[in-house]
Formats: sequence, structure tokens, C-alpha cells
Amino acid sequence: MNQRSSYDSRNSDMDDREFGRTPDLNADAPGRRRVGRKRVCRYCADKVLVIDYKDPQALKYFISERGKVVPRRISGNCARHQRKVTLAIKRARQIALLPFTVTA
Repeated sequence: MNQRSSYDSRNSDMDDREFGRTPDLNADAPGRRRVGRKRVCRYCADKVLVIDYKDPQALKYFISERGKVVPRRISGNCARHQRKVTLAIKRARQIALLPFTVTA
């Protein structure tokens, strides 16, 4: 039965090539994550920058195309500044400087 399973694993690579899919190169390493460069909070790095709800151009960087707040793992903010950015976005939405949603 072990011969059968090794045969199947070789054929799965062949099946992937037949259908135009690339084989999974990380299949032999479960739980392995991509190693990327750590993003630095732009507000911690530059102490002069201030989070202000009256500046919609600065806040648009933290809003997705659909109008959602970008999470901190993507924006690179620290937890403290992400909370301040979220609060500023909510305040700007209340006084109609930023949209709640974006219509297509």
C-alpha cells in the first residue's frame, strides 16, 4: 500500500501540470509562513505626523477601495495608532469628510 501512495503523489504532480496549475511548493512544510519585512508604524517613526480627522487625504491611505478600514497587519500601524486612526475615520465619516461606503 505504501507503493500506491508514493505512486499517487507522483501522479498528482502530473495532474497539476495537465490542468495548468502550478504544484504547491510548500506542501512538504505545513505551518510554514512567508517571511516578509516588518512594517514600521509611520506615526511612531515620524513623531511630527499627527492623526487628525479633519485631514481626509491622510486618512484615505487607511481606507480600502470598498470603504473599509484597513487592518493594522496590512497598514503597519501599531495598536495604539491603529485605534486613533479608526477613531479619526469614524469622526470624519460623521461629519461627511469620508464616505461610509463606496458605490460602484
